Amino acid sequence: MSPESVTDEGTQHLREVDPVMRGLIDKYGPVEDVLRRRGRRPEGAYGALLRSIVGQQLSTKAARAIWERTLAIFDGRVPTPEELLAIDPEELRTAGNSRAKAAYMRDIAEHVLSGELELDRLGQLSDEEIYAELTAVKGIGEWSADMFLLFHLGRRDILPVGDLGIRKAAQAAYNLRKLPTPDRLKRLARPWRPYRSLGSLYLWRSLDTEPV
Repeated sequence: MSPESVTDEGTQHLREVDPVMRGLIDKYGPVEDVLRRRGRRPEGAYGALLRSIVGQQLSTKAARAIWERTLAIFDGRVPTPEELLAIDPEELRTAGNSRAKAAYMRDIAEHVLSGELELDRLGQLSDEEIYAELTAVKGIGEWSADMFLLFHLGRRDILPVGDLGIRKAAQAAYNLRKLPTPDRLKRLARPWRPYRSLGSLYLWRSLDTEPV
């Protein structure tokens, strides 16, 4: 995440408005330490979207392994759209990707090549406009858009309500009897605004997991 979304003001805000967040911040330390644990590589906007497709509905460990095997098909680097479209989709499946995910990755490549998805201009758009642009691509849903906004663009007020890890962490941190629904999670996180991305990072850290 960028300095825009990770600030001393954000940490102070969370400490002041939410005693649970204050406890997590005191326990896990500066956000830089939380970020360092993610161990993610900068891969560009296109690579970030491909990786989000690979990671859908998988554990962190499984997603990382499949992503590495996918990159290995292309000599360990993110393929260009042309390279991805040039190979047989079955090769993507040999890395552990489902048939649907292979199709989704190809759809991203096609949108980029056609100009329907202009990755270079996404950073100039609002969060809502980016959601609309990304979710128009087959296979990119709310969760993938959240991951892109939060980790690639570093937007500071993203709450991935569709992430199971976030919901489990909130259940444990707030001593909830049931897994919170997305609406319940939004209510819990309302005081965090405009630093919900930061709060999300601390929830992930509390489970000792790393978002894909």
